[in-house]
Amino acid sequence: MIKTPYLLFLGDAPDQLAVKVAQGIKDWRPENALGQYRMEGCKADLKLPDMDLAQAREAGAKTLVIGVANRGGLISAAWKKVLVTALEEGFDLASGLHNLLRDEPDLVAVAKATGRSLHDVRVPSVKYPIANGVKRRGKRVLAVGTDCSVGKMYTGLAMDAEMRRRGLKSTFRSTGQTGILITGDGVPLDAVIADFMAGSVEWLTPDNDDDHWDIIEGQGSIFHVSYSGVTMALIHGGQPDALILSHEPTREHMRGLPGYALPTLEALRDTALPLARVANPACEVVGVAVNTQHLGEDEAAAYLSQVETRMGLPATDPYRFGAGKLVDALAAY
Repeated sequence: MIKTPYLLFLGDAPDQLAVKVAQGIKDWRPENALGQYRMEGCKADLKLPDMDLAQAREAGAKTLVIGVANRGGLISAAWKKVLVTALEEGFDLASGLHNLLRDEPDLVAVAKATGRSLHDVRVPSVKYPIANGVKRRGKRVLAVGTDCSVGKMYTGLAMDAEMRRRGLKSTFRSTGQTGILITGDGVPLDAVIADFMAGSVEWLTPDNDDDHWDIIEGQGSIFHVSYSGVTMALIHGGQPDALILSHEPTREHMRGLPGYALPTLEALRDTALPLARVANPACEVVGVAVNTQHLGEDEAAAYLSQVETRMGLPATDPYRFGAGKLVDALAAY
């Protein structure tokens, strides 16, 4: 188990979106987010107390969590100095990067010498099967996005919280490092060997009660040329009964791909639904989740109203305005 509370390491993150791992922990497990550690040049801010290692230890922090999700998932030389010092000062380390802590000989050596633990949450711990496409009992919903990092995880967590508040049967199924750090369990899908990705999602969402909803954490986008594979594994392995379309309306281009514009919500609907119906012919698109964090209150409300009229679907920002509309749509399914 990863010891709490955490000191969230933001490093030299170039923007707020780059610290989505730390942001997710702060938003959904605030009791674990004691403070933030920012290096010179960091352009992200969680509005948590800025702490150095000594201050964080004095405050009771047990684990330094790398809260940055950079392209390629790499540990820089500048970061390494902080991580080594953290181990020496009594912190465990936790990371969801592709660049594993356990693959860094100096970190392994210092951890062994100091008796500290290295936690790599992006390492599959199960021998997953190849998908067989057999229909499973229970119900499943998946958020699919026009881009990466548009709020698919937040949508799922908000829906799960609302369903539990109503006394409905629901389980949030984590498929990425942030979700795993928040919930303590799940499948690090983008680290699973390709042939077993869909099978790992089947394993994650087994037979359940007929009135139980598995809320599957979405990843990537079928329109993102870098990360479409992980989305397809979720669509086919998850066999969703319902899809939620996810969108961030202020993006000028796809994340990390300046030459690619975002697709419309209509294009997402018309592409994702036929693909989902390969594995589950009864699948339907039931709602739209819009990340309105960069819009003012009135502007956000107007945009959501316009989307509802245009798409003929309930639309909300589930983190800002609540997931009630989306849960109502599932309850009516």
